[in-house]
Amino acid sequence: MFSALMNVMRAKNMLPRISDTERQALEAGTVWIDGQLFSGNPDFKGMMAESYNQLSDEEQAFLDGPAEELCQMIDTYEVARTRRAPDDAVDFIKKQGFMGMIIPREYGGKGFSTLAVSSVMAKVNSYSSTVGTFVVIPNSLGAAELLKHYGTDAQKDHYLPRLASGEYVPCFGLTEPTAGSDAASIKAEGEVFKDDAGEVKIRLNFRKRYITLAPVANLISLAFQMHDPDNLLGKGEYPGITVVMLHKGTPGLHNGDHHMPVGEGFYNGPIIGENVVCSPDQIIGGAEYAGQGWRMLMEQLAGGRAISLPAGAIGGMKSTAAVTGAYSMVRHQFGIPIGYMEGVQDKVAGIAAMAYMFEGARVYSCSAIDGGEQPPVISALLKSSSTEMVQRLLTDGMDVFSGAGVMQGPNNILASGYHGAPVGITVEGANIMTRTLIIFGQGATRCHPYALPLVKAIEDGDATAFRQRLLGWLGHTASNWGRTKVRGLTRGFSAGSPVSGPTATYYRRLAWASSRFALLTDLAMYFIGGKLKAKGNLTGRFADALTWQVLALSALRRFEAEGRKDEDLPVVQYACEHALAKIQEAFEGIHANFDAPVVGWWLRKPAAFFLRINPLSQGPSDKLIAPTAAAIQALNDQYRRITNGVARASESAPGAGRLLKAFRLHQEALPIMGKIQKAQKQRKLSRGLAYEVIAEAQEKGVITETEARQLQQANDAAMDAIEVDVFTADEYFASTALPSHGEAEHRPAANA
Repeated sequence: MFSALMNVMRAKNMLPRISDTERQALEAGTVWIDGQLFSGNPDFKGMMAESYNQLSDEEQAFLDGPAEELCQMIDTYEVARTRRAPDDAVDFIKKQGFMGMIIPREYGGKGFSTLAVSSVMAKVNSYSSTVGTFVVIPNSLGAAELLKHYGTDAQKDHYLPRLASGEYVPCFGLTEPTAGSDAASIKAEGEVFKDDAGEVKIRLNFRKRYITLAPVANLISLAFQMHDPDNLLGKGEYPGITVVMLHKGTPGLHNGDHHMPVGEGFYNGPIIGENVVCSPDQIIGGAEYAGQGWRMLMEQLAGGRAISLPAGAIGGMKSTAAVTGAYSMVRHQFGIPIGYMEGVQDKVAGIAAMAYMFEGARVYSCSAIDGGEQPPVISALLKSSSTEMVQRLLTDGMDVFSGAGVMQGPNNILASGYHGAPVGITVEGANIMTRTLIIFGQGATRCHPYALPLVKAIEDGDATAFRQRLLGWLGHTASNWGRTKVRGLTRGFSAGSPVSGPTATYYRRLAWASSRFALLTDLAMYFIGGKLKAKGNLTGRFADALTWQVLALSALRRFEAEGRKDEDLPVVQYACEHALAKIQEAFEGIHANFDAPVVGWWLRKPAAFFLRINPLSQGPSDKLIAPTAAAIQALNDQYRRITNGVARASESAPGAGRLLKAFRLHQEALPIMGKIQKAQKQRKLSRGLAYEVIAEAQEKGVITETEARQLQQANDAAMDAIEVDVFTADEYFASTALPSHGEAEHRPAANA
């Protein structure tokens, strides 16, 4: 019976078919806490025992020293205006070892932890992406990372010390005009042949684009499809994707032209090769690794997606929190700081809570990678969600800044990040594809306790294994059906919690969410099966449900790791209520769009009704907004903790520097303002802002001359901080025009 059923399932494509490239992606990396959530009965006690690391003394000193010094060297507006990284900053990056953070010490690198690399990227890249790419790219997927894991001893000895010192500036050539998110379909070709001297060589022809640092790189790691018609390397005629290292100046190789990315321009451009000849010795790993490129990339991206782009995005969130909280207290309207108005508080609270939660996710996931995990699903969802969220928070921050947020110039703090936010959303796997194909598509197969083993049994024609896996899966579904019902009736109380107190409810509700998620996953795989790949809207909702479960758990893990600080409780509650509401929204979307006979009707009608009347959450209550916003509206330990790791502009600098100076002076003047407000309540002083009655307050002895001077300084700084830039006509209008579209199109092909 089971053998016949197995054959029917195979014939009717009831489970997703797995291609060779998909299999390599699925087999790359490890399953981490995502497996717990797919189980439907997560072990939260074990999750809360997972590492939540801190930087070593050496790493913290580097973050506080050279990384901070680098940021202070950068005039962010000038860099954004010229799109040029200052030579002294790039030299400093090389001399201080920024390019070798992931390279082992024995090769001249720093040998930093993943958490440290992420922390440095978060600080530098969120301050200036133009300069930050010189830190990010050498420490991301590319020559150093691949050589460290797969290089020959000779390759490591030659390249790694020179990469660590910055003698080699690397880039990685993967994306092509016809191969973006579908990177496995690259057309770049390398044909193996023997030259006139009888030596085996590779002739490359390719056209790459969107390659960061390509215009200034002198070492290119290039991915291509290898064709070996005479099987000279012994790997077959079409071994597959291979990665080779090319040096700038190689005949036929052209790099140096620029694309012009949105936002703060960074070095990015095409790489073109026409009959570029190289040796098999230039393959990373040597000839033995011909055809192993895709596996290498998938293995390193499994954890790598959790590092560079999330670091920049989360650094951007913390920077946004730092300045938006400050501005909301420095800027006054209607006689009060705008940060006391509920509409503004709502935006500020969201920024504070998301910055807290995503920083928790960054540290939690980097700690797991440092502990040996390589979780591709967690990495993908963190990359996707963080780059989307920073864009939203920047928009909210600009809303709080209002006119000061939309007038460009040296004093606009948020516009550059806002303009450049789409870059993070599109690179290293466009978020549309990541959300609809990778997070749940890969997760449902890899992280599910029975799916991949069952698929393997069907592919192998193993009826015994098929019977065991299928019966196990059916039992798993039945268990989660029962859990979902009981946990729904008790609103998660039946699941228990590893902690007591106000946060216990979130563990219970997340357990409830996990059982429902696991049940819906099983139903989708049973009744939609192989068609799930084409159901991007549905799989995207599953991805959302998984993402927000992970993010809520990250906020809770941070809360526990940092000692359950009472002042952080409203922030955690806001973050978890928001996450649970997003999970609820995803579930409602799954129910409403489950396109399958009978089961689909049940989910769309009766089950959807009960889902709506018994929600996981309706979002943060209004009572949480003010205390959550207050977390970044006072210059105290909580503010410093939430914004920890961002570069601090000098108080003499425009933009953030002058704003944070005004914020500091405002905080220091609060006791003086309190004296004036008390006197006003006693009708000893005229009504109005404290700044408006300074002279009267001094005259009547409410404040001293020193206090009056201090309050006036705070007011002057506030007025300076809310000013925007003004340009003369000569400064405003560009002196030269860019080439027209037609002119660009008719450039020589090598420069296109």
